[in-house]
Amino acid sequence: MAEKTVVTIDEAPKRGFLDVIERVGNKVPPPALMFAYLIAFVIILSWLLNLLGVSITEEIAVPRDDKEIQYDYFEDTTQPGMISPDSPYEDDWEIVEMDVPIKSLLSTEGLRFIFSSFVNNFAGFSVVAVVFIAMMGAGVAEESGLLGSLIRKMVGGLPNWALSFGLIFVGVLSSVASDAGYLILIPLAAAAFASVGRHPLAGLASGFAGVAAIFMVNVIFTPTDAMITEIANEAIALAPGDTEPLTIVANYFFMIAMSILMALLAAIVTDKFVEPRLGKWEPEEGQLGHNQADGISPEADKRGSRFALFGFLAVVVIVSLLTFIPGAPLRHPETGDIIGNTPFMDSLLFIIMLMFLISGICYGVGARTMTGSKDVLGAITKTFAGLGGMVLMLLMIAQFIAFFNWSNMPTVIAGALAGVLEQANIGAIPLLLLFIMVIVLLDFLMPGSLPKWAIFAPIFVPLFIQLGVAPQTLLAAYRVADSPVNALTPLMVYLPFIVTIAQQYTKKAGIGTVVALMLPHSVSIFVVSTVLFILWFALGIPLGPGYLPAV
Repeated sequence: MAEKTVVTIDEAPKRGFLDVIERVGNKVPPPALMFAYLIAFVIILSWLLNLLGVSITEEIAVPRDDKEIQYDYFEDTTQPGMISPDSPYEDDWEIVEMDVPIKSLLSTEGLRFIFSSFVNNFAGFSVVAVVFIAMMGAGVAEESGLLGSLIRKMVGGLPNWALSFGLIFVGVLSSVASDAGYLILIPLAAAAFASVGRHPLAGLASGFAGVAAIFMVNVIFTPTDAMITEIANEAIALAPGDTEPLTIVANYFFMIAMSILMALLAAIVTDKFVEPRLGKWEPEEGQLGHNQADGISPEADKRGSRFALFGFLAVVVIVSLLTFIPGAPLRHPETGDIIGNTPFMDSLLFIIMLMFLISGICYGVGARTMTGSKDVLGAITKTFAGLGGMVLMLLMIAQFIAFFNWSNMPTVIAGALAGVLEQANIGAIPLLLLFIMVIVLLDFLMPGSLPKWAIFAPIFVPLFIQLGVAPQTLLAAYRVADSPVNALTPLMVYLPFIVTIAQQYTKKAGIGTVVALMLPHSVSIFVVSTVLFILWFALGIPLGPGYLPAV
C-alpha cells in the first residue's frame, strides 16, 4: 500500500496568478532592506525634482492657527495625520492657498533634517508603542489559555459563513477603536480559524479585510467621520450659492449599507476563493490545531472562565466610574462629551489592553495555568521577544515616511492629479469614477484619510456642486476609494506585524503571501462598492437622512 503524502501550501506547485504574486513578492528584499532602498530612492528623487523646480500652488484645508494641532499615526493606522483638537464639530479648519515646492533631502536643510530627526522619527512612531502595549495584554491572555477558551466558545457550532462574516464585521466596527482591530482582531481571527481546522491564513485575511479594506464605512460614527465632515464644510464655503453645510450623518444610510454588504462580500471571497486556494491546513509541531484545548481540563476551564469574567467586570466597573459620572476624568474637560475627540476615546486601546491583561491573569489563576507574578511577567517577556524581528522594519518604515512627507512629494503628486481631474471636461458620473480611481492609486503613496481629503475637498467639492452633485455624494465616493488599498500598500505600518502573525502558521510566509491573500478582497471590495455607489447615485437614493445625491 502506497504511503500517503500530505502536500502543504509551502510545498504545493505555484502556477496561478496569485501564486506568482506570492512567489515574486516573497523574493523581494526583506522589508527592512526594501525600505532602505526606498529611502535612498526618495532622497535622490527629491533632489532631482527640486533641481527641476517642481512645485504646486493650491487651496488646502488646514487647522486654524489658534487651534492646537497634534500629529499621530492613529488616524487610520497607515499614515501620520492631523488630529483635530477639542470638538471636531466646531470651526477648526480653514481653506488657505499654499505654494508647495518639492524640498531636496540633499540640500543643507534636508541633510540637517535627516541627521537631526532620525532618532525622533522612530521615537515618535507611535505604532511601535501601540504594538507593544496592546500585545502585553493579549500575550498574557494567550499564555494563560484565555484566548483559546474564548475562541472555542466563540466558534463552537457556528457555520463557516457565520464565522467569516462575524469576524469581518467586528473588524469593520473596530475602526472606532483605532489600532485595536489590527493588534487584537487579526491574530484572533487567524487563531479562530485554526481552532476549527480551517486554514489560519484565511482567518487572518478575513480579519485584515474587515479592519483595513472596509475602514471608511461603519455603523458607528468615528472621530475620522467628524473631521472629514468639517473639512468638507470648509470646502462648501468656497462654492457659489448657499449650499447647506453637512452634518456627520450625511453618509449614514450609505455607510450602514456598505458596512454590511462589504462584510458579506468579504466573507464570500474568504470562503469561496481565498481558503480553497490555500488548501487543507496541517498544523506543524507546537501549533494549536483542530479541537486542541491547551491541556486544560473542562473543570479548570470553567473555573478560569468564571474568574476571567469577574476580572473583566471589575475593569468595566472602574472604567464606567471614570467615564459616565458627570465630570469624570475620561469625559471631555470642557464639553463633557464621551464620544468624539475625548479622553475616553483616546484611552480605548489602553482600556482594551487592561481588559485582556486582568482577565488573562484571572483566568490563569482560576485554571491554575499561572501561579504567580513570575508567570505573568514571563508571558509578557515571551510576547515582546516574539515581536523583536519587527523593530528594525519599523525603524526603516518610520524614516521612509518621515523623509517622504518632508520632501512634499505626496502633496505635490496629489495636487497634480487633482489639477488633471479638475480640467477634465466630462460629465458627473465619469468624473466621479475618475476621482475614485485617482484616490485609489494615490492611496498606495498616501494611505492616510485626512491628508488626501484635505487636498482634494477644496478643489472638487465646489466643482461638483456646480455640476449638480451634492457634497455628500463626493464624500461617499471618497469613502469608496480610500480603503481597499490599505490592505495592499507597503506603507501600511502594521504590515510587518501581520507578516509576523502569518509566519506563526506558515514559516515561509512573507509580504508576497499577505498581498496574494488580500488582493481578491481588495479588488472585489473596490469593484462592487464602486458599482453600488454609481447605482446609488443614479437612482437618487438618499445617502443619509435628508441628504440626496444631487444638489
